[in-house]
Amino acid sequence: MFLSVFDLFKIGIGPSSSHTMGPMTAAARFLDEIAGDDWPRPAGAEVAHLSVSLHGSLAYTGVGHGTDRAVVLGLQGFTPLTIDPDISDEVLRKIRGTRQVKPTGHPAYSFDPDADLVLDKKNPLPGHANGMTFSAFDADDRLLLKRIYYSVGGGFVVSEDELQALKAQGKPPVDRDVPYPFANAREMLEMAAASGRSIAEMKRANELTRMSADELDAGLDRVWEAMRSCIERGLSQEGIMPGGLKVRRRARRLFEQLELDWQTNRPNPLMANDWLSVYAMAVNEENAAGGRVVTAPTNGAAGVVPAVLKYWQRFHVDANADGIREFLLTAAAIGGIVKHNASISGAEVGCQGEVGSASAMAAAGLAAVMEGTPEQVENAAEIALEHHLGMTCDPVGGLVQVPCIERNALGAVKAVTAASLAVKGDGKHFVSLDAAIETMRQTGLDMNENYKETSLGGLAVNVVEC
Repeated sequence: MFLSVFDLFKIGIGPSSSHTMGPMTAAARFLDEIAGDDWPRPAGAEVAHLSVSLHGSLAYTGVGHGTDRAVVLGLQGFTPLTIDPDISDEVLRKIRGTRQVKPTGHPAYSFDPDADLVLDKKNPLPGHANGMTFSAFDADDRLLLKRIYYSVGGGFVVSEDELQALKAQGKPPVDRDVPYPFANAREMLEMAAASGRSIAEMKRANELTRMSADELDAGLDRVWEAMRSCIERGLSQEGIMPGGLKVRRRARRLFEQLELDWQTNRPNPLMANDWLSVYAMAVNEENAAGGRVVTAPTNGAAGVVPAVLKYWQRFHVDANADGIREFLLTAAAIGGIVKHNASISGAEVGCQGEVGSASAMAAAGLAAVMEGTPEQVENAAEIALEHHLGMTCDPVGGLVQVPCIERNALGAVKAVTAASLAVKGDGKHFVSLDAAIETMRQTGLDMNENYKETSLGGLAVNVVEC
């Protein structure tokens, strides 16, 4: 099974990979289809007007997650990688004023965000909780092209036809065109034992079938630089986060307090936990504000992996650039197994699939750079995931703020605890990572829809919004 490290770690913008990055990507795909020839375009027909409807979880929590903004920016031709968060408000104001979008390489299309972007809460699409319908009309409002896309978590987008094909074949096919095509943790450990290679070394070998070593290392370095920059920006910002909940940023003040404590040299048995928490909160406050983040494996869980990596870099004297790459490759191997066999989407399986998966990835990466064996690395991932099982996705107000920001902090703490427990053992354990992943999948299937990113249950209805 091959899923690139750069499929899991995608640089984009907040606040949500499935509700922001995915819809923006879907809009870009629709523009490409309009410009292409792979649809029965009537002779002489020209697209003049666009409309979009959001369904399911996207309709319920789309405004809080910035889905409406993302779709409009996507129709203007931006992608999660190319959009500058600092100019998005001005771009949106201009589109609302002119009631049209003009993406590069296209004519201007009539599009009024207030009328042509509909949050349809009554008619969920059958394929997935995160469904979108894009339509293109001619000047006489005759429908020319209609496409349905689904945002399936972590910024991944599939068309209706692609989703049906995936469902027809069950799990995605195992890509055998790589040296180590492990589809689950059992196969991963078997291949590690047979080859004598670490999980990161096997993952690297797989990646090198798609790119050069220099390209791989440069890409990993870009991912870490984006993560590190996100932490630093989050630690420097103050104020109220957007969305109406009036939640105040806390990372900067906590960071300043920790810096003062650090300078006193007084013993603090909770120091590591405090630093982990502030790093994770810095990332997720940036995410909530629509800043630039890295899916790890999602935006809602974007703080866990960077926090644990930054913690390792600060508190472990042997931390270096090669170790950061090893960490990311190991984490990506675990994330790929989770996505292949279950889900990383809160709308599918709840927050166990987001923060739970991120914690497992971070625990595995940390165990690897602490010189853990493949068995210990797998054990670390299992411990972290097992203790997130059943976690619901219940964002208050549909915003990726409460409980999401603190939840990342606790996910990072659990990841470090899991890695520490695992490397102190011999790798033998009662519950396998594969069993934990399958349990997460089954739990997600059984979970009531109110607790899967719809804001219809849990904290979302029991906390009075200010």
